[in-house]
Amino acid sequence: MDIEEVTERAGPRQFGPGDDMPEEYRTAATRMIQFHANSEVMGGYLDKEFTRHAPSLDRKLANTAKVQDEVGHAQLLYRAAETLGVKTREEMLEELRVGKGKFLNCFHYPVDSWYEAPMIDFFVDGGAMRRQATLKNTSWTPYAHAMDKVCFEEGFHVKHGESILRELMRGSKATRERTQETFDEWWPRILQFFGPTNDESTHDDFAQQVGLKTVSNDELRNSFLNMYVPKAEKYGLEIPDHPRLFEREDGTMAVREDDLDWDEFWTISKNEYEGSHEQIGSRRRRQDAVDWARQSLDSWESGAGAAAGAAD
Repeated sequence: MDIEEVTERAGPRQFGPGDDMPEEYRTAATRMIQFHANSEVMGGYLDKEFTRHAPSLDRKLANTAKVQDEVGHAQLLYRAAETLGVKTREEMLEELRVGKGKFLNCFHYPVDSWYEAPMIDFFVDGGAMRRQATLKNTSWTPYAHAMDKVCFEEGFHVKHGESILRELMRGSKATRERTQETFDEWWPRILQFFGPTNDESTHDDFAQQVGLKTVSNDELRNSFLNMYVPKAEKYGLEIPDHPRLFEREDGTMAVREDDLDWDEFWTISKNEYEGSHEQIGSRRRRQDAVDWARQSLDSWESGAGAAAGAAD
């Protein structure tokens, strides 16, 4: 099958491991799914920090469950990427360990307070839901199947984050002010979560042509604004004056994207931001710390296989 045929046939859940897909499609799909899987891993690391800051046992338990979900999502996505035959799960995890693997911008920023939990668990995960719901209609069937489970669980994550935000904004004046300050800091990062503008996106056009994506970055960003600005205001948050929002002719909201710090975004995209080094280093140290367990399992499986063969 060549790219022309792929483009003609592109549609929801159209292609799978049994199809002879061109290299260009398989490479693009692997890059996209690997990026998503890496982001699930690194998002889980941020949530792990929130567990330490959580103010009650119930919050700690809920947050721990969320971390487990994120790691499970990553496992599903790495396996979906493997079906394309370009990279193995182990190769993708190694790329993440050494700093070659890319992941979403919001997970490059270290977190150090509970006030940041709703920024990730409500706003960022809410943005993720906007994106992931569209990926149920991606053309690579294993990816779409994975998204069925991911989206179901992410819906709970968003409700978890909303509950935290509601609780904070019903707190003392000092608590509300601290939450607003944190929101002011995170708001531009959240808007950049959807990636570069359409005219700056390297892979967006091809991904849509072959059905890997069904909605552009700008469309997702605007959709998020129209849903989440009212939600933020509902809980008493004030939308920062910068970056500026405006109303389009159809009455929907959009952001003046020139107001966003795209230099910082592109630094992050290359894993060269200060926080990138910290987050990736943390991931590397933890993977190295349990490498002995992987080696032991590999040795046991090799030995068990050899023993079974001898017994036969």
